[in-house]
Amino acid sequence: MFDGSLAAMAVFTGPDDRMVYANPAFARLFGARPLGRPARETFPDPDAYRFLGVLEEVRATGRACQVLGARRTDPGDDAQASHFVYACSPLTTADGPGILVVALDTSAETWTLQRYEALVSAVSQMVWVMRPDGTMEELVPGWERLTGTPWYPRADKGWYDHVHPRDRERLGEAWRAALRITSPDVFEDVYRLRAADGSYRHLAIRSVPVLRDGSVAEWVCAAADVEDTWRSRLRERMLAQVAAVSGTGLQGAFCELVKVIVPELVDVCLILLLSHDDWPLPENATVTARRVASATGPGLPAPPALRGQSVTLSPTVRGILESRVPRTFLFPPGGPVPPDLVPAVTERWLAAAGATSITLTPLVVGDTVLGYAVTGTNGDSPVPTDSETELLREVLHHAQRPIRKVLDLQQARRIALGLQRTHLTEPPSVPGAELAARYRPASSTGEIGGDWYDAFVLPDGTLILDIGDVAGHDLTAATAMGQMRSMLRTLAYTGGPDTTPATVITRLDEVTEGLNTASLATAIHTSVRRRTDGGWDLAWASAGHPAPLLIPSRGPARFLAGTPDLPLCVVPGAPRTTHSHLLEPGDTLLLYTDGLIETPSEALDVRMRELAGEADRCRHRALPELLESLEEFSDHRDDIAMVAFRTTAEP
Repeated sequence: MFDGSLAAMAVFTGPDDRMVYANPAFARLFGARPLGRPARETFPDPDAYRFLGVLEEVRATGRACQVLGARRTDPGDDAQASHFVYACSPLTTADGPGILVVALDTSAETWTLQRYEALVSAVSQMVWVMRPDGTMEELVPGWERLTGTPWYPRADKGWYDHVHPRDRERLGEAWRAALRITSPDVFEDVYRLRAADGSYRHLAIRSVPVLRDGSVAEWVCAAADVEDTWRSRLRERMLAQVAAVSGTGLQGAFCELVKVIVPELVDVCLILLLSHDDWPLPENATVTARRVASATGPGLPAPPALRGQSVTLSPTVRGILESRVPRTFLFPPGGPVPPDLVPAVTERWLAAAGATSITLTPLVVGDTVLGYAVTGTNGDSPVPTDSETELLREVLHHAQRPIRKVLDLQQARRIALGLQRTHLTEPPSVPGAELAARYRPASSTGEIGGDWYDAFVLPDGTLILDIGDVAGHDLTAATAMGQMRSMLRTLAYTGGPDTTPATVITRLDEVTEGLNTASLATAIHTSVRRRTDGGWDLAWASAGHPAPLLIPSRGPARFLAGTPDLPLCVVPGAPRTTHSHLLEPGDTLLLYTDGLIETPSEALDVRMRELAGEADRCRHRALPELLESLEEFSDHRDDIAMVAFRTTAEP
């Protein structure tokens, strides 16, 4: 009956376990073995002692025994070993008690498993099986090598404790959602796992459901360490985002930069810029650092409002900036933050938010240290590793290019503003009248306007008031502004007592067109002469400029009538008109540029009515205070130039 069996079978009898029968399958698996000899002689193989021990146990106890662990033959020479499992059972023979040995050749299955393990080992950190009851069996070991702790047989018994606190809840919820699906698909996720050295590494997990009879019998899970790949992609993504930073002004650029850093690398980021332009810093000079940008990660309180809070540089911070090497400070959650590193308002916020560390990284552009970045971790977030600090340093280093652009633009703007202010002189002192002027550049540090005003007295005592605006927001517009202002001043001064404002504007248009000074500009040229009765004769010509605003001593504010002519540089030789008005004692005349009234959200006529109303409310204020109040009426998007003239009440 046993001769034709596919299973290897043999019978042993007697106290020395003599082999009295072996079928052909047994001979194929273990080779030819002599019959009638004790088992110790029949199986002299080096590792046969385990098998002989099982025979003795079965003979002594009378109970069957199964050996399912991995077993292999030793064929010798270069022949390939065979893998098997076997069972020993008590048997009654004609010669007395005996033992039946049944062995199954598992070579094909073992070789397939070895190939599978080799494959998954090449692409995965570890492989395990998870059953519906939550128990887990590790197939390809790797857990202990990565984490430094033994494998946990259940996910809810210590395994999740190694997952990063910020990933734990998300990963658990996603996994529970996958388990609730009747016909689940492959589950994939990337999360951070705590390594043996305390750092966290990114693992990519892929879990495939094994279905039996239409239901999930188990999940086969594989995890691969993708830290290097993840960090490389993060670096590329962050550097691309930094390269795209184009905020308006230095503060705007840093406000965009902190949003790149948080929460990708840290929980909080704060930028402080030095108040001192010289580098290296003077040894005994008091230098402060001012908050200009901040950002916090999800779940943390909003950072304090940016209101110019500053901190005086301590020797510690000076040392970090001079060395240009980042430094990390550790402290207990909610504990006191090391003093004199950040403004007091930030110290209080860090303590309230449960900060555990801050890292100071110098901000270097070229050879100059502009300030430093303060990055922090809060709560259960781990302290940044050396590689994370180095990545942060690299990100800040690559921010040099967009910040340098902003700095260059600011430098050009400072030059243009300096050029403008050299032309915007203080108004003269005029008997019987008050004068005030005001210029305010746009809030956008990326724009340079061409607005100007002028006020001067001719040899015959005539007061000249001019206001103008060259199209454009760059250094070219500022340069053209200076040229046109000088030309208008010269034409008015040399024109003679009978020259009208229209004549002066016409000549200015001709000269500007002939010298190609500007592509487009608007202007108002006025002359004011005092009368013996205390009034003033006002004459003006407008080249496409907003109408003058009159705030009379009696009655509501209104814009002086007179349709403006074409702007300058449009149609050379176009006719120009001189308008006139009698200013009574106590009247106020305001000339202004369009930045005061133009906004994207309201119609121009609406804004002009609102300006007149605002002027009415401020009519009794001194001229400098009046201009200051009207300046707040604008939306600060564009440059503003204003010049005001007020007649006194006495003749």
